[in-house]
Amino acid sequence: MTVPERPPLAIVIVTYQSGQVIEECLRSLDTVLREGDPFRIIVVDNDSPDDTVERVLAAGPHVELIRTGRNGGFSAGVNAGIAAAAGCDVLVLNADIRLRPGSVRRLREALAVPGTGIAVPRLLGADGELQLSQRRRPTVLRAVGEALLGGLKAGRHAPLGELVVDLREYERPGTPDWATGAAWLVSRACLDAAGPLDERYFLYSEETEYMLRIRDLGFTVLYEPEAVAVHLGGEQANSSPLWTLAAANRVRLHRQRYGRPRAVLMRLAVALNEALRAVTRGRRAGERHRAALRELATMAEWPTPPGGPLSPPAYVCFAAQDWWYHNRAHSDFQLMRHLAGSRKVLIVNSIGMRMPLPGRSTFVLRRIARKLRSVAKFVRRVEPDLWVMSPLPLPLYGSRLGRGLNAWLVRTQVRAVCRALGLKVPVIVVTIPTAWDVVRPMRRRALIFNRSDRHSAFPESDTDTIETLERDLLERADHVVYASRGLMAEERPIAGARARFLDHGVDLEHFSRVPADRQPADLRAVPGPRIGFFGALDDFVVDFDLLEQVAIGLPEASLVLVGDATGQMERLTKHPNVHWLGLRPYSVIPAYGSGFDVAIMPWLDNEWIKHANPIKLKEFLALGLPVVSTEFDELAHYAGRVRTATTPEQFIEAIRVCLAEGGPQSPETLRGSLADASWSARAADLMALAEQPSDVR
Repeated sequence: MTVPERPPLAIVIVTYQSGQVIEECLRSLDTVLREGDPFRIIVVDNDSPDDTVERVLAAGPHVELIRTGRNGGFSAGVNAGIAAAAGCDVLVLNADIRLRPGSVRRLREALAVPGTGIAVPRLLGADGELQLSQRRRPTVLRAVGEALLGGLKAGRHAPLGELVVDLREYERPGTPDWATGAAWLVSRACLDAAGPLDERYFLYSEETEYMLRIRDLGFTVLYEPEAVAVHLGGEQANSSPLWTLAAANRVRLHRQRYGRPRAVLMRLAVALNEALRAVTRGRRAGERHRAALRELATMAEWPTPPGGPLSPPAYVCFAAQDWWYHNRAHSDFQLMRHLAGSRKVLIVNSIGMRMPLPGRSTFVLRRIARKLRSVAKFVRRVEPDLWVMSPLPLPLYGSRLGRGLNAWLVRTQVRAVCRALGLKVPVIVVTIPTAWDVVRPMRRRALIFNRSDRHSAFPESDTDTIETLERDLLERADHVVYASRGLMAEERPIAGARARFLDHGVDLEHFSRVPADRQPADLRAVPGPRIGFFGALDDFVVDFDLLEQVAIGLPEASLVLVGDATGQMERLTKHPNVHWLGLRPYSVIPAYGSGFDVAIMPWLDNEWIKHANPIKLKEFLALGLPVVSTEFDELAHYAGRVRTATTPEQFIEAIRVCLAEGGPQSPETLRGSLADASWSARAADLMALAEQPSDVR
């Protein structure tokens, strides 16, 4: 079996007091070196008090060493290694693993199987005996089954046991729900989609949570029996503190995935297991089970690492959109969704910048109605550690009294929800400037101003008021992150060293080409060639005059528009070759885009667009589409990938060229140019910025 071209490989080994085992682990990698494929070896040391670091340094310059300076736990060490291995598939190893020759090659071949996110080897003990490493998803029933029958007997019956005990399952490739995390190879695509490991577990259950998380995202865990690793292990069974941590983390994992009520049942099931063994195994052997019972009775929200608490901060994001009726591809939603893989996150839906009024706003009643429907939801849990709330605002931003009343009302609601969710001293991310009045007196770890747009340029806003709020945020935020280099340069005199460029990302896994026979029926019914656009058809950013000229100038092509609209669509749909399909869920947008022959970005020439960085540009390129756009500043960084135009005539001609010749580069090259533009990488950059050591404010 040949391995298709893949990202480079990095082997990450996390050490803590591993002096007695690390040298042999590194020596076992010599056979991998001789197999010819280049790779990196990264050892992450969690402040070992023994001679681990000296032994790693003695291994030679081919071994990279990262000293974290603290014992932040296994997942924190893995995350540090992954961060240093940008663009690589990552093989995570315990320091007590010894790889057999050919095993890395076999794991790489397994990872090439479509849909595979993680590949794991067969594990043997030091005596050469098979270690049962495959697992089923943890459930309360399985925990009770193991308590009453024991792990081996319960494992014979899938509903009653988590452990896969059928030896035949270890002789052939399989897809367990999760597997022992002593050795596991993770694809770069999987890392980009799932983000970092959850560092709150410190040790044990972090690999379980991660593997279950990647399954939720559509990836599989593949067991490859031809890849073999010897795992010494044994520390947990011989250590009461480690045993108690493993028992308590089983409960924490269930709480994180299913909520507190079901975690109570898991806590009782795990306690039953420990109580039965504390009684039956005698005074000496039962001590670790008695210790686990004591821990389960008084367990904290999360374990306390050596040296004191190390609880990652929660995040509260005041978004510029509404989760329930806007496109969820927006940057604040994408960043927060990826942060929620390892942090608790609360998204506060847009509190608005103006009250919709007749004569000033379009579709006034529809806008008010959809906001009221959103407010009626109040708080909803949309992912295990991601909540969305819609506070009731009073968008009276024209007067100081109205602003103050609105700020107090929204702040009171947000504080109440934060208390209920246990979000103490969060990092606050502000995208919409009107949130400044709300967050100004709130206690926080850090304040991030997500300067994704110049909101004062929004035509319906009170320009003077919004400019004042923007300036306050620019002056008072701990960090200001920009998606536009031009806007960052303009505001550098105010933001200074606190300004950071944080480019938008793209979900490459999501934005993959969909075959024609799987594209939506309403799109397939539209005759080709198709000139397409997906996204909000807002009349303050989209040039409706240009769209109409495209429809008239290219009667032989269909103009397909996918998205909600605030402009008057009748002027477009009166043309027989214009097909407005309306708003579609984010989940199916790639299927629609895959049916376009050319993608267009017909923007108005105004201050809002000048400093924009439309996410859809990367989404179009990820689909390998030829793109025609009007000019805006950030487009200069896409030279050679996008055809641009400054007049309607040039725009129409560029579309004709694309229909005749395709894009300026091949679809594969266009998609490949975004290899390092994942949202998980952007979220990791934001997290690193927000969580720099600082005093609580």
